[in-house]
Amino acid sequence: MSRVVVLCPGRGSYTEASLGSLDPDHELVRTAERRRADFGLEPLLALDQASRFEPARHLRPAHVSPLIFVKAMIDGTKVAQEHEIVAVGGNSMGWYIGLCLAGALSFEDAFRLVQRMALLQEEYADGGQIIYPVVDDEWLPSPERAANVAAVLESSGGTAMPSIDLGGYAVLAGSKKGVSHMLSSLPQVRMGNVTYPIRLAQHGPYHTALAEPVADAARAEFRDLEFRAPETTLIDGRGRSFTPWSTDLAELRRYTLGAQVTTPYDFTASVRVALREYAPDHLILPGPGNTLGGIVGQVLVAEGWRGIRSKSDFTASQEQASQPDGSAAPRPFLVSLGLRSKA
Repeated sequence: MSRVVVLCPGRGSYTEASLGSLDPDHELVRTAERRRADFGLEPLLALDQASRFEPARHLRPAHVSPLIFVKAMIDGTKVAQEHEIVAVGGNSMGWYIGLCLAGALSFEDAFRLVQRMALLQEEYADGGQIIYPVVDDEWLPSPERAANVAAVLESSGGTAMPSIDLGGYAVLAGSKKGVSHMLSSLPQVRMGNVTYPIRLAQHGPYHTALAEPVADAARAEFRDLEFRAPETTLIDGRGRSFTPWSTDLAELRRYTLGAQVTTPYDFTASVRVALREYAPDHLILPGPGNTLGGIVGQVLVAEGWRGIRSKSDFTASQEQASQPDGSAAPRPFLVSLGLRSKA
Protein backbone atom coordinates (compact mmCIF):
# COMPACT_ATOMS: atom_id res chain seq x y z
CA MET A 1 0.00 0.00 0.00
CA SER A 2 1.44 3.37 -1.03
CA ARG A 3 2.24 6.04 1.55
CA VAL A 4 0.63 9.26 0.37
CA VAL A 5 0.12 12.87 1.38
CA VAL A 6 -3.23 14.40 0.40
CA LEU A 7 -3.30 18.13 -0.42
CA CYS A 8 -6.81 19.57 -0.50
CA PRO A 9 -7.89 22.32 -2.93
CA GLY A 10 -8.93 25.89 -2.26
CA ARG A 11 -11.86 27.87 -3.59
CA GLY A 12 -10.62 28.40 -7.15
CA SER A 13 -10.74 24.70 -8.01
CA TYR A 14 -14.40 24.53 -9.10
CA THR A 15 -14.73 25.68 -12.71
CA GLU A 16 -16.96 25.11 -15.71
CA ALA A 17 -15.23 21.78 -16.30
CA SER A 18 -16.31 20.67 -12.81
CA LEU A 19 -20.04 20.61 -13.60
CA GLY A 20 -21.39 17.11 -13.00
CA SER A 21 -18.75 16.25 -10.40
CA LEU A 22 -21.16 15.11 -7.69
CA ASP A 23 -22.83 11.68 -7.62
CA PRO A 24 -26.44 12.24 -6.50
CA ASP A 25 -26.49 8.80 -4.86
CA HIS A 26 -23.34 9.24 -2.79
CA GLU A 27 -23.94 9.23 0.97
CA LEU A 28 -21.84 12.38 1.50
CA VAL A 29 -23.83 14.25 -1.15
CA ARG A 30 -27.12 13.26 0.47
CA THR A 31 -25.84 14.35 3.91
CA ALA A 32 -24.59 17.65 2.52
CA GLU A 33 -27.92 18.36 0.86
CA ARG A 34 -29.73 17.92 4.17
CA ARG A 35 -27.36 20.40 5.80
CA ARG A 36 -27.75 22.84 2.87
CA ALA A 37 -31.49 22.79 3.43
CA ASP A 38 -30.87 23.85 7.05
CA PHE A 39 -29.29 27.03 5.67
CA GLY A 40 -32.17 27.67 3.27
CA LEU A 41 -29.82 27.57 0.28
CA GLU A 42 -30.45 25.98 -3.10
CA PRO A 43 -29.37 22.33 -3.43
CA LEU A 44 -25.77 21.65 -4.39
CA LEU A 45 -26.99 19.26 -7.07
CA ALA A 46 -29.02 22.05 -8.69
CA LEU A 47 -25.71 23.91 -9.05
CA ASP A 48 -23.53 20.96 -10.01
CA GLN A 49 -26.02 19.49 -12.51
CA ALA A 50 -26.81 22.85 -14.15
CA SER A 51 -26.84 22.94 -17.94
CA ARG A 52 -24.34 25.80 -18.01
CA PHE A 53 -21.78 27.41 -15.74
CA GLU A 54 -22.78 30.85 -14.44
CA PRO A 55 -19.83 32.53 -12.69
CA ALA A 56 -21.98 34.92 -10.67
CA ARG A 57 -23.96 31.98 -9.36
CA HIS A 58 -21.49 29.12 -9.19
CA LEU A 59 -18.55 31.13 -7.86
CA ARG A 60 -20.51 32.80 -5.09
CA PRO A 61 -18.59 31.77 -1.93
CA ALA A 62 -21.73 30.33 -0.30
CA HIS A 63 -22.11 27.97 -3.27
CA VAL A 64 -18.62 27.15 -4.46
CA SER A 65 -17.10 26.39 -1.05
CA PRO A 66 -19.47 23.49 -0.21
CA LEU A 67 -19.30 22.19 -3.79
CA ILE A 68 -15.52 21.91 -3.47
CA PHE A 69 -15.71 20.50 0.05
CA VAL A 70 -18.06 17.66 -0.86
CA LYS A 71 -16.23 16.66 -4.04
CA ALA A 72 -12.83 16.73 -2.32
CA MET A 73 -14.17 14.65 0.57
CA ILE A 74 -15.55 12.04 -1.83
CA ASP A 75 -12.15 11.78 -3.49
CA GLY A 76 -10.32 11.88 -0.16
CA THR A 77 -12.29 9.06 1.41
CA LYS A 78 -11.60 6.91 -1.65
CA VAL A 79 -7.88 7.65 -1.33
CA ALA A 80 -8.03 6.54 2.32
CA GLN A 81 -9.43 3.19 1.24
CA GLU A 82 -6.67 2.60 -1.31
CA HIS A 83 -3.56 4.10 0.35
CA GLU A 84 -1.94 4.84 3.67
CA ILE A 85 -2.42 8.58 4.19
CA VAL A 86 0.56 9.77 6.25
CA ALA A 87 -0.36 13.47 6.28
CA VAL A 88 -3.02 15.88 5.06
CA GLY A 89 -2.67 19.53 4.09
CA GLY A 90 -4.56 22.00 1.99
CA ASN A 91 -4.57 25.42 0.40
CA SER A 92 -6.64 28.06 2.19
CA MET A 93 -10.19 26.64 2.32
CA GLY A 94 -8.54 23.26 1.83
CA TRP A 95 -7.59 23.44 5.52
CA TYR A 96 -11.26 22.87 6.41
CA ILE A 97 -11.39 19.87 4.06
CA GLY A 98 -8.20 18.58 5.66
CA LEU A 99 -9.72 18.86 9.14
CA CYS A 100 -12.51 16.53 8.07
CA LEU A 101 -10.40 14.12 6.03
CA ALA A 102 -7.94 13.74 8.92
CA GLY A 103 -10.77 13.10 11.37
CA ALA A 104 -10.41 16.30 13.43
CA LEU A 105 -14.01 17.27 12.58
CA SER A 106 -17.01 15.16 11.67
CA PHE A 107 -18.37 15.56 8.14
CA GLU A 108 -21.44 17.41 9.38
CA ASP A 109 -19.45 19.78 11.60
CA ALA A 110 -16.93 20.44 8.83
CA PHE A 111 -19.72 21.09 6.33
CA ARG A 112 -21.31 23.56 8.74
CA LEU A 113 -17.93 25.27 9.21
CA VAL A 114 -17.34 25.54 5.45
CA GLN A 115 -20.84 26.77 4.71
CA ARG A 116 -21.02 29.29 7.51
CA MET A 117 -17.50 30.65 6.95
CA ALA A 118 -18.41 31.29 3.31
CA LEU A 119 -21.50 33.22 4.38
CA LEU A 120 -19.53 35.20 6.97
CA GLN A 121 -16.92 36.09 4.36
CA GLU A 122 -19.66 37.37 2.07
CA GLU A 123 -21.09 39.44 4.92
CA TYR A 124 -17.94 40.96 6.39
CA ALA A 125 -14.95 40.77 4.05
CA ASP A 126 -14.56 43.88 1.89
CA GLY A 127 -11.79 43.75 -0.69
CA GLY A 128 -10.23 41.03 -2.76
CA GLN A 129 -7.23 38.99 -3.87
CA ILE A 130 -4.92 39.04 -6.87
CA ILE A 131 -2.37 36.48 -8.03
CA TYR A 132 1.07 37.17 -9.53
CA PRO A 133 3.94 34.84 -10.45
CA VAL A 134 7.35 35.06 -8.80
CA VAL A 135 8.91 32.38 -11.04
CA ASP A 136 9.59 32.20 -14.76
CA ASP A 137 8.18 29.79 -17.35
CA GLU A 138 10.59 27.06 -16.20
CA TRP A 139 9.42 27.60 -12.60
CA LEU A 140 12.77 29.03 -11.55
CA PRO A 141 12.90 32.05 -9.20
CA SER A 142 12.43 35.40 -10.92
CA PRO A 143 14.08 38.16 -8.85
CA GLU A 144 12.43 40.78 -11.07
CA ARG A 145 8.91 39.47 -10.46
CA ALA A 146 9.56 39.07 -6.73
CA ALA A 147 10.78 42.69 -6.68
CA ASN A 148 7.56 43.78 -8.42
CA VAL A 149 5.56 42.21 -5.59
CA ALA A 150 7.68 43.79 -2.88
CA ALA A 151 7.42 47.21 -4.55
CA VAL A 152 3.65 47.16 -4.93
CA LEU A 153 3.16 46.17 -1.30
CA GLU A 154 5.51 48.90 -0.10
CA SER A 155 3.80 51.56 -2.22
CA SER A 156 0.26 50.55 -1.21
CA GLY A 157 0.20 52.53 2.02
CA GLY A 158 -0.94 49.49 3.95
CA THR A 159 -3.96 48.82 1.70
CA ALA A 160 -2.38 45.67 0.21
CA MET A 161 -0.67 42.77 1.96
CA PRO A 162 0.52 39.16 1.48
CA SER A 163 -2.23 36.53 1.60
CA ILE A 164 -0.95 33.15 0.38
CA ASP A 165 2.50 31.80 -0.50
CA LEU A 166 1.36 29.54 -3.32
CA GLY A 167 4.31 27.74 -4.86
CA GLY A 168 5.58 29.97 -7.64
CA TYR A 169 2.84 32.55 -7.10
CA ALA A 170 2.20 35.31 -4.62
CA VAL A 171 -1.44 35.76 -3.72
CA LEU A 172 -1.93 39.30 -2.43
CA ALA A 173 -5.01 40.75 -0.77
CA GLY A 174 -6.26 44.19 0.03
CA SER A 175 -9.11 46.62 0.43
CA LYS A 176 -10.88 47.82 -2.70
CA LYS A 177 -8.32 50.62 -2.89
CA GLY A 178 -5.49 48.15 -2.38
CA VAL A 179 -6.72 45.81 -5.09
CA SER A 180 -7.04 48.72 -7.53
CA HIS A 181 -3.52 49.82 -6.65
CA MET A 182 -2.09 46.36 -7.26
CA LEU A 183 -3.88 45.86 -10.56
CA SER A 184 -2.73 49.24 -11.87
CA SER A 185 0.82 49.17 -10.44
CA LEU A 186 2.07 45.63 -10.99
CA PRO A 187 3.82 45.31 -14.36
CA GLN A 188 2.00 42.90 -16.63
CA VAL A 189 3.89 39.64 -17.18
CA ARG A 190 3.09 36.54 -19.18
CA MET A 191 3.55 33.04 -17.87
CA GLY A 192 2.62 30.41 -20.41
CA ASN A 193 -0.53 31.69 -22.09
CA VAL A 194 -1.71 33.75 -19.12
CA THR A 195 -1.16 37.46 -18.43
CA TYR A 196 -0.81 38.60 -14.81
CA PRO A 197 -1.82 40.17 -12.44
CA ILE A 198 -5.22 38.51 -12.23
CA ARG A 199 -7.96 39.40 -9.78
CA LEU A 200 -9.49 36.24 -8.29
CA ALA A 201 -13.24 36.20 -8.88
CA GLN A 202 -15.40 36.71 -5.79
CA HIS A 203 -12.45 36.30 -3.39
CA GLY A 204 -12.25 38.50 -0.31
CA PRO A 205 -9.09 39.63 1.53
CA TYR A 206 -8.61 36.23 3.12
CA HIS A 207 -5.66 35.47 5.41
CA THR A 208 -5.12 39.13 6.30
CA ALA A 209 -6.05 41.45 9.14
CA LEU A 210 -8.95 42.66 6.98
CA ALA A 211 -10.66 39.35 7.75
CA GLU A 212 -10.64 39.97 11.54
CA PRO A 213 -14.44 40.56 11.60
CA VAL A 214 -14.93 37.13 10.01
CA ALA A 215 -12.72 35.50 12.65
CA ASP A 216 -14.51 37.32 15.47
CA ALA A 217 -17.90 36.18 14.20
CA ALA A 218 -16.65 32.62 13.68
CA ARG A 219 -15.27 32.35 17.22
CA ALA A 220 -18.62 33.51 18.63
CA GLU A 221 -20.63 31.17 16.44
CA PHE A 222 -18.57 27.98 16.64
CA ARG A 223 -18.15 27.59 20.39
CA ASP A 224 -19.89 24.22 20.08
CA LEU A 225 -17.74 22.90 17.22
CA GLU A 226 -16.33 19.57 18.38
CA PHE A 227 -12.64 19.37 17.50
CA ARG A 228 -10.98 15.98 17.97
CA ALA A 229 -7.43 14.74 17.80
CA PRO A 230 -6.82 13.93 14.12
CA GLU A 231 -6.45 10.31 13.09
CA THR A 232 -3.88 11.43 10.51
CA THR A 233 -1.29 14.19 10.82
CA LEU A 234 -2.53 17.62 9.72
CA ILE A 235 -0.09 20.20 8.32
CA ASP A 236 -1.37 23.74 8.65
CA GLY A 237 -0.76 26.98 6.78
CA ARG A 238 2.35 27.71 8.85
CA GLY A 239 3.97 24.35 8.11
CA ARG A 240 3.20 23.13 11.65
CA SER A 241 1.85 19.63 12.30
CA PHE A 242 -1.06 18.50 14.43
CA THR A 243 -0.45 14.80 15.04
CA PRO A 244 -2.73 12.05 16.41
CA TRP A 245 -0.54 11.78 19.51
CA SER A 246 0.29 15.41 20.29
CA THR A 247 -2.56 17.70 19.23
CA ASP A 248 -3.62 20.47 21.58
CA LEU A 249 -7.32 20.77 20.75
CA ALA A 250 -7.53 24.32 22.11
CA GLU A 251 -4.69 25.37 19.81
CA LEU A 252 -6.31 23.60 16.85
CA ARG A 253 -9.50 25.57 17.49
CA ARG A 254 -7.60 28.86 17.97
CA TYR A 255 -5.70 28.38 14.75
CA THR A 256 -8.72 27.35 12.66
CA LEU A 257 -10.90 30.24 13.82
CA GLY A 258 -8.07 32.74 14.22
CA ALA A 259 -4.66 32.74 12.55
CA GLN A 260 -5.87 30.61 9.64
CA VAL A 261 -8.32 33.39 8.80
CA THR A 262 -6.31 36.52 9.60
CA THR A 263 -2.64 35.77 8.85
CA PRO A 264 -0.89 34.78 5.60
CA TYR A 265 -1.31 31.15 4.59
CA ASP A 266 1.96 29.45 3.61
CA PHE A 267 0.88 26.57 1.40
CA THR A 268 4.45 26.27 0.11
CA ALA A 269 5.69 25.57 3.65
CA SER A 270 3.03 22.93 4.21
CA VAL A 271 4.07 21.05 1.06
CA ARG A 272 7.75 21.39 1.97
CA VAL A 273 7.10 19.89 5.42
CA ALA A 274 5.08 17.06 3.87
CA LEU A 275 7.97 16.20 1.57
CA ARG A 276 10.80 16.50 4.08
CA GLU A 277 9.17 14.95 7.12
CA TYR A 278 6.94 12.28 5.58
CA ALA A 279 8.74 11.35 2.31
CA PRO A 280 5.56 10.08 0.62
CA ASP A 281 5.48 7.73 -2.34
CA HIS A 282 2.91 10.05 -3.94
CA LEU A 283 1.24 13.40 -3.44
CA ILE A 284 -2.48 13.16 -4.22
CA LEU A 285 -4.66 16.13 -5.13
CA PRO A 286 -8.41 15.57 -4.70
CA GLY A 287 -10.80 17.19 -7.15
CA PRO A 288 -12.55 19.17 -8.37
CA GLY A 289 -10.19 20.52 -10.98
CA ASN A 290 -6.42 20.56 -11.00
CA THR A 291 -5.52 24.02 -9.76
CA LEU A 292 -2.81 22.74 -7.41
CA GLY A 293 -0.98 20.58 -9.96
CA GLY A 294 1.43 23.17 -11.30
CA ILE A 295 1.68 24.91 -7.93
CA VAL A 296 2.83 21.74 -6.18
CA GLY A 297 5.13 21.08 -9.14
CA GLN A 298 6.74 24.47 -8.51
CA VAL A 299 7.43 23.47 -4.89
CA LEU A 300 9.01 20.23 -6.11
CA VAL A 301 11.30 22.28 -8.37
CA ALA A 302 12.27 24.59 -5.50
CA GLU A 303 13.09 21.53 -3.38
CA GLY A 304 14.93 19.71 -6.17
CA TRP A 305 12.74 16.76 -5.19
CA ARG A 306 13.96 13.53 -6.81
CA GLY A 307 16.17 15.57 -9.13
CA ILE A 308 13.32 17.77 -10.40
CA ARG A 309 14.88 21.21 -10.95
CA SER A 310 12.69 22.81 -13.65
CA LYS A 311 9.24 22.63 -15.21
CA SER A 312 10.70 20.51 -18.01
CA ASP A 313 12.10 18.03 -15.45
CA PHE A 314 8.74 17.87 -13.70
CA THR A 315 6.79 17.29 -16.92
CA ALA A 316 9.23 14.61 -18.09
CA SER A 317 9.08 12.85 -14.72
CA GLN A 318 5.29 12.79 -14.69
CA GLU A 319 5.06 11.62 -18.29
CA GLN A 320 7.68 8.92 -17.85
CA ALA A 321 5.90 7.48 -14.83
CA SER A 322 2.63 7.44 -16.78
CA GLN A 323 3.98 5.32 -19.66
CA PRO A 324 3.32 1.57 -19.70
CA ASP A 325 6.51 -0.44 -19.27
CA GLY A 326 5.20 -3.83 -20.33
CA SER A 327 3.74 -4.54 -16.91
CA ALA A 328 1.80 -2.34 -14.53
CA ALA A 329 2.60 1.32 -15.16
CA PRO A 330 3.91 3.12 -12.09
CA ARG A 331 1.86 6.06 -10.89
CA PRO A 332 3.30 9.55 -11.26
CA PHE A 333 4.59 11.07 -8.04
CA LEU A 334 1.93 13.80 -8.25
CA VAL A 335 -1.56 12.41 -8.86
CA SER A 336 -4.40 14.83 -9.66
CA LEU A 337 -7.77 13.17 -9.13
CA GLY A 338 -9.50 16.19 -10.61
CA LEU A 339 -8.27 15.08 -14.05
CA ARG A 340 -10.14 11.78 -13.82
CA SER A 341 -13.68 11.02 -14.89
CA LYS A 342 -16.30 12.80 -12.85
CA ALA A 343 -17.92 11.35 -9.75
